[in-house]
Amino acid sequence: MSGPAEPVFIGRPGDAELTDQLLSPIWLPKRKSWPLLMTLLGCGSLMFFSLMIWTFWTGIGLWGNNIPAAWAFAIVNFVWWIGIGHAGTFISAILLLFEQRWRTSINRFAEAMTLFAVIQAGLFPLLHLGRAWFAYWLIPYPATMKVWPNFKSALPWDAAAVATYFTVSLLFWYLGLVPDFATLRDRAPKRRQRIVYGILSLGWRGSAQHMRHYRVAYGLLAGIATPLVLSVHSVVSCDFAITILPGWHSTIFPPYFVAGAIFSGFAMVVTLLVPARRIFGLENVITKRHLDNLCKMIMVTGWIVLYSYVCEFFLGWYSGEPAEMHTMLHGLTEGPNCWAFWTTIFCNCVVPQFYWSKWCRVTPIAAWCLSIFINIGMWAERFSIIVLSLQQDYLPSSWHAYHPSPVDWGLLLGSMCFFLFLFVLFLRYIPFVPLWELKELKRKLLKEEG
Repeated sequence: MSGPAEPVFIGRPGDAELTDQLLSPIWLPKRKSWPLLMTLLGCGSLMFFSLMIWTFWTGIGLWGNNIPAAWAFAIVNFVWWIGIGHAGTFISAILLLFEQRWRTSINRFAEAMTLFAVIQAGLFPLLHLGRAWFAYWLIPYPATMKVWPNFKSALPWDAAAVATYFTVSLLFWYLGLVPDFATLRDRAPKRRQRIVYGILSLGWRGSAQHMRHYRVAYGLLAGIATPLVLSVHSVVSCDFAITILPGWHSTIFPPYFVAGAIFSGFAMVVTLLVPARRIFGLENVITKRHLDNLCKMIMVTGWIVLYSYVCEFFLGWYSGEPAEMHTMLHGLTEGPNCWAFWTTIFCNCVVPQFYWSKWCRVTPIAAWCLSIFINIGMWAERFSIIVLSLQQDYLPSSWHAYHPSPVDWGLLLGSMCFFLFLFVLFLRYIPFVPLWELKELKRKLLKEEG
């Protein structure tokens, strides 16, 4: 028999005590490690933008792209980053509509991760275009210069879906912050801080009318954001599925990509949440219950991904089509860069099985280490789908192994640094645990306890 469920909130501190605890990362003096961390991440971000400028100036010949592997690294990174951004909307919107209490302490954390991941994702297609100043051609609108987008292509709808997803996620994240910005405005020790947070709070006073309008708007945005979780990565998958390339043209891609996106997104939440929980001493509001549920979601979506892998190989074999069978049974498993395929299998199929153990789910260091393996595995999966399928297509005379250049690796590492740079700034200057929602949860728990 399993024991009692872990609580979602430990202790019952007063409102003032809870406010002091959750706002302390903003008011307390910076740690000694802060300048060093920001310097390292800032240098990585500077490298990222320097390589971007160099790519714009010189062209994508700096990359390891070749024929037939012309998509290669930039699109690998794009699909990986856009997938990471799915967990934030899932945790915030879908769990809100289902009234899951365990979302309360981690939803804003995940929402910020979504925004910063989508920012990284949006940069790589611009780089991949080669001529980023023509990126607006991808937007599906009736042009006024006698050049119409191809509405039958998935690419314009890809741009529209990602832009819509980012806009709705930004509004949803900012609206949730408004009450806490008002709290920061009222408690800020410096006049400049009171002015900044006062502007951001939009005149919030916590009246019954404000709260009524707030709940309606928050619920509407949650309802709008929920179908975007399914639509965005489904549209991204159509970039591949509507082609005739072996290994790509499959109707399983939309659900497969959505499950993989949620899988990688939840893994990234654990990767970022565990260190922040430990550094800021938030074990009472981000409890083992949160880690347990996050790891269970990783395990569930991991099994969906595993099932998709099995279906993909079965369909490749069952089709009887020589090129498809070669790609699935030889190109992936023993061709050039097959390390990516075997890394994918180990990290995405074997590693998640450790989450069957409750000890692995509720022990922060174990859950954190496993989540890192999953993040690596999901990047390797994107590399396998894009690069390994392109390396050996229908025409054997054009087969060519792909090798990333130092610029490719630098852009990937730089995007990670830029992502962490934005995320650390968020942790420092914005309440990353929703204060007003946590107080409301505490009152509900006290009421239930009598």
